Amino acid sequence: MSLKLQLPETLAALPRVNLLYPFFSPIHPLQSLSASARGTRAQKVQVSLYAKREDHASPLACSGNKYRKLEYIIPDILSSQPQYGAGVAADKPVGLGTPRGKVTTLVTEGAVQSNHTVQVAAVASKIGLESVVLLHKGTGGGLSTATDKEAFLRTGNVQVVKLLGSDVRMLEPPTPPKTGDDLVEEVLEELRAQGKNPYWVPSGASLHPLGGLGYARCAFEIAAQEGELLLSGQSPEESRFDYIFVACGSGSTVGGLIAGFKLLDKTRSRRQGSPPRRVVGILTSPTRRKPYHAERILQFARRAGELMGLDPENDITMDDVLLDDRFAGSRYGVLDAQTKETLTLVAEKEEVILDPVYTAKVARGMMHWAAEGEIEKDILSSSTGQEQEQRQVNALFIHTGGQSALGAYADI
Repeated sequence: MSLKLQLPETLAALPRVNLLYPFFSPIHPLQSLSASARGTRAQKVQVSLYAKREDHASPLACSGNKYRKLEYIIPDILSSQPQYGAGVAADKPVGLGTPRGKVTTLVTEGAVQSNHTVQVAAVASKIGLESVVLLHKGTGGGLSTATDKEAFLRTGNVQVVKLLGSDVRMLEPPTPPKTGDDLVEEVLEELRAQGKNPYWVPSGASLHPLGGLGYARCAFEIAAQEGELLLSGQSPEESRFDYIFVACGSGSTVGGLIAGFKLLDKTRSRRQGSPPRRVVGILTSPTRRKPYHAERILQFARRAGELMGLDPENDITMDDVLLDDRFAGSRYGVLDAQTKETLTLVAEKEEVILDPVYTAKVARGMMHWAAEGEIEKDILSSSTGQEQEQRQVNALFIHTGGQSALGAYADI
């Protein structure tokens, strides 16, 4: 699709290294799932489901959502004096006057089947750096519940990271007095002792202060695609995505989208009476409660917003953060029966392959919202009596990639 992306000057001026295709990641209708969600129940709101294929966004290995985040981090990595990445406190700048020099090695971490680590390893290779990937055996329940633990430790994303030439290190769960951060700092010190200059990329690239910008930019991409995709057969009021469903793991993908749509509404007037788009974060882990994630997302959104010229305190509030924790399952990385059913259904009905940790849970959440009338209820609760005639609503599922982990899940 040869659409032009028009960005506000404040966002367009921020340094970025392109990792994406020269065309937008495609959006296509999920016609079978839309029909299933509508069922036979009489509805005042007709919901159409779509998917934005971030798993087709970049030519780099196992395309997914982290490449957009890393695009804004690479300029700092390549700087002769990087401002960030000196240690695990990745959200804090290096002290002024602290000599660092050019980065030689990217270091990051994740669960055993982390998608993020694949994308960091690919970026390191792309820009001519080494990479060290730390995989935590104790994160989540993927490994502990695997029927073939040896295969889980060497297939899927682990295999891909090794193919990309990364130094992969499997870490046992830390015991007091050591923490996960202590283990990371030990690796960074080890690399410095070898004469290398490591740059720390936190899990999901979320704690990095530039990590939210990629999906703020993506919000403008989605807006550019709306008119082209949706105007045919719909009124101007209906030619947009009213709901955007996306995985909430570390949180900056959700936060970036919130900030981006806020900036979009400030720079392009919304139609009178049209409510703001709703970004719905589907939590993928029950490890932390919803308020913890909501606060993090608010901070990520405000940080990205401030970099783009928004007033972070007034333009972005907790009212903008909408999270759903009903589909997180029992543990991070564990594929429960209902999510497995969704993964299979989407493959059979739409020929779209999801991943077991993130996107299958998001698809399940979106389909629940549509089929159980929760989108309809949300729409009608904010409408006046005159506006409660039958109308069309569009919901967008952000497919963030991750299918390369499937090989490690022997039961699928």
